Amino acid sequence: MTGDAQRSELHKTIWRIANDMRGSVDGWDFKTYVLGMLFYRFISENLAAYLNAHERRLDPTFDYASLADENAEIARAETVSEKGFFIYPSELFVNVRRRARHDENLNETLAKVFRDIEASAVGAESEDDFKGLFQDLDVNSQRLGPTVAKRNEKLVKLLDAIGDLKLGQHADHSIDAFGDAYEYLMSMYASSAGKSGGDLFKTQEVSELLARITVVARPRSTRSTTPHADQARCC
Repeated sequence: MTGDAQRSELHKTIWRIANDMRGSVDGWDFKTYVLGMLFYRFISENLAAYLNAHERRLDPTFDYASLADENAEIARAETVSEKGFFIYPSELFVNVRRRARHDENLNETLAKVFRDIEASAVGAESEDDFKGLFQDLDVNSQRLGPTVAKRNEKLVKLLDAIGDLKLGQHADHSIDAFGDAYEYLMSMYASSAGKSGGDLFKTQEVSELLARITVVARPRSTRSTTPHADQARCC
């Protein structure tokens, strides 16, 4: 898919999720759910692609997503050292989504996955980057539904919608899906919230320019405290 086609698909999916979750969460909280789940998919695919590329030099049939967790554990330390985080095969986005409809405790499953991802970086140089990364994605919020079953229905829809995004292979993505989703969600929020909601919104061109200036001007020893820079560092 071309960049424009990917972007159009992404925007359609965001609108579909908005309709599915209408009445559950407001625009600002909705942004958190979409971005959080999109980022979960992104780092899952990023890690799997990295490990597959490494291992397939010896075994062309290697598939990290199909590996048993106990076998993956062997390479945890090296993976964290190289990538800054670790995700068990069973906790990859693709596998959690595959089991989601039949998981009566999906909300708790996701909560554990997010805790495990954050905990994987404890003691590593990336610890500050991952600390509290998913804390705003409250999978147990009553805003998703009054009962666990209702909340899980929303979470299944969210997983399916994000998982259905046709972005091709991870290495072939021609747009920054995470950044583009953030920009699109901010524009949606700004247009519905008025001037006060859009004060901090910047177009993609301005944002890219500011980011480049920041990267060029920042001393190498200085760690960024912005969520986007932290999230981008891991991948």
